[in-house]
Amino acid sequence: MSYKQTAQVLNEYRREIAALRKRMRDAQAAVDPEEVKDYVFTRPDGASVRLAELFGAKADLFVIHNMGRGCPYCTLWADCFSGVYHHLSNRAAFVVSSPDAPDVQRQFAGSRNWTFPMVSHQGTTFADDMGYRGRDGFLPGVSVFRREGGKILRVSDAPFSPGDDFCAVWHLFDLIPEGGAAWHPKFAYG
Repeated sequence: MSYKQTAQVLNEYRREIAALRKRMRDAQAAVDPEEVKDYVFTRPDGASVRLAELFGAKADLFVIHNMGRGCPYCTLWADCFSGVYHHLSNRAAFVVSSPDAPDVQRQFAGSRNWTFPMVSHQGTTFADDMGYRGRDGFLPGVSVFRREGGKILRVSDAPFSPGDDFCAVWHLFDLIPEGGAAWHPKFAYG
């Protein structure tokens, strides 16, 4: 197929994806939220913080479910969020939660130059209750919460996986004829 013909096919697929995303947004807007408890986390400095406090002055809160410093994929996602954190936090509060101990979080975040806030859910049922812990350990994803009156509501969530919509790296690789070509993220590249 010629370059021009392929471009036309791909543009049609992109229109279909845009239409599907619109349907997904409409479905998300109609969701019946799930009330959750006011979990207690630990900040990297060791201080306790409640879920309700993570909202700050915002009505909405993104909580990233990160598997911790041992996961190069979660590190890739967090590296990407670091670049867009100031945009995201302008619209809603944003925090990354992992099972790592607070001092481990602090050291790892510093080594990556992450600027977003982090909390540890170590010793809590937060990841389990939100559906981000499986038989083999923790799972990556995002939960979105809304504060209404004295209630905290989970209004949406989505799992993360290679090729997802939450990391632009995959979509840029898709533009290369071989795609990612079995590429895997690393903590550092030599």
